[in-house]
Amino acid sequence: MRTLADFLRVTPDLVPADTEWLHLLVEDWHLLADLAFSDLVLWVAHEGGWVAAAHTRPMTGPMVFVEEVVGQEASTIFGDLVTRAATEGQSEHVRERGQDQIHERARPVRRAGRTIGILSIHDLLDSGRPHTRLEEAYGEMGDELFVMVAEGSWPTPSSPSGARRGAPRVGDGVMRLSQSGAVEYASPNALSAIRQLGHQGAVEGEVLVQVFSGLTGQSGHVDEGLALVAMGRAAWRSDITANGAALAVRAVPLVHGRDRHGAIVLVRDVSELRRRGTELMTKDQTIREIHHRVKNNLQTVAALLRMQSRRVPDESAQVALNEAVRRVGVIALVYEALSTGFAETLDFDDVAVRGLRAVVEVARTSGAIDSSFTGSFGMMRAEDATALGLILSELIQNAIEHGVPDGGRVQVDAQRVDEGGTEILRVTVVDDGAGLPRGFRPSRAGLGTRIITSMVQDLGGQIRWDDVEPRGTRVRFSARLHKLDG
Repeated sequence: MRTLADFLRVTPDLVPADTEWLHLLVEDWHLLADLAFSDLVLWVAHEGGWVAAAHTRPMTGPMVFVEEVVGQEASTIFGDLVTRAATEGQSEHVRERGQDQIHERARPVRRAGRTIGILSIHDLLDSGRPHTRLEEAYGEMGDELFVMVAEGSWPTPSSPSGARRGAPRVGDGVMRLSQSGAVEYASPNALSAIRQLGHQGAVEGEVLVQVFSGLTGQSGHVDEGLALVAMGRAAWRSDITANGAALAVRAVPLVHGRDRHGAIVLVRDVSELRRRGTELMTKDQTIREIHHRVKNNLQTVAALLRMQSRRVPDESAQVALNEAVRRVGVIALVYEALSTGFAETLDFDDVAVRGLRAVVEVARTSGAIDSSFTGSFGMMRAEDATALGLILSELIQNAIEHGVPDGGRVQVDAQRVDEGGTEILRVTVVDDGAGLPRGFRPSRAGLGTRIITSMVQDLGGQIRWDDVEPRGTRVRFSARLHKLDG
């Protein structure tokens, strides 16, 4: 199905500001649909006519269109309804559909004095029963917003849309404020939400900002923008917390020309969202603290091994202990990267570069080492990162100590490919040294090589050592990475 952006891309005479305006309208038009109990369709110019570019349904009442409307031409469904709105400024009719009667209206969407689209409103014609006070209030607020759309004063570019987490909708609770900020109407859900904050008095007839300021038990930092939102003077969103409850508050100022004559205020009880968010944050902080402590403990172990190596008279024992210090340090490097974020994944490129530099800096060589890294390891889970860190450290250490002990070049390259839904990592480590020793067999090599072979097998990969012409050694290995969460 084509998206709104697809239609706007081929709509003639639209400047980028017009396109952005229509996107803002569609981001926030659920407010219009809910207040009007109506389906809404946005029409844009197309090949001498009008085509439906977007469609939304209300959450407060029955939908009109079960079938998809987007992509259809206005003339084939609604006759001249849309065309008359474009030429006359508005149009309206009642259409028969089986046993139902569909009340349909159309209004222009304007920006900077120009018509850039048409908004049609479709609802089931009522049976003549008396309207409730809620329906009348919703209808009046919806009509005011439709007038603002036609005048080009809504949507407001600074207004927070429903895409923000926890943003209130009409069904959560809605109030109509006067120009002075007094509550002229409050829906039952809005009254319940304010009661949750601890307010027990009347709400309608009271100035909303005074209702909020009179609450006891307010906790945390008070949002400086709350007063402007509660007065209906700014198209912002704010939050208030009192007596263990949290409320999201959003204002939509109602204007005519340049004069503000009131506001629609949406409220939503977000206490449970806040509680769950706090729980998740606490868990994330705990995980990060665990990674931090593991890193510290590993660094302590490395320090103890380093102290022990200085007190061992046997030179071979000192070498073994220093190798253990380096390996523990590699694992600590992975946990240090994990401790800086909340996720159980990390960008291994940073770990690889830091590890490469660390091995080069402490290597015992008589000449300079030119090291480089190309490609990308990408994001990976902690268990993969720990094994890869050890493999890389051992390969680079071997390349320096046995390949280029008198100085030379060491290059690391990493490439990731997707093979049938499995992430495969292919890594190459090349040096320009003396090459492999005669009769080299990994199964009979030293501890470092055996660690490398074991780790590669654990990662479901393969490894191969080759000589490079005219001189040098190339080691290539692969690893099957675990899938990332989400």
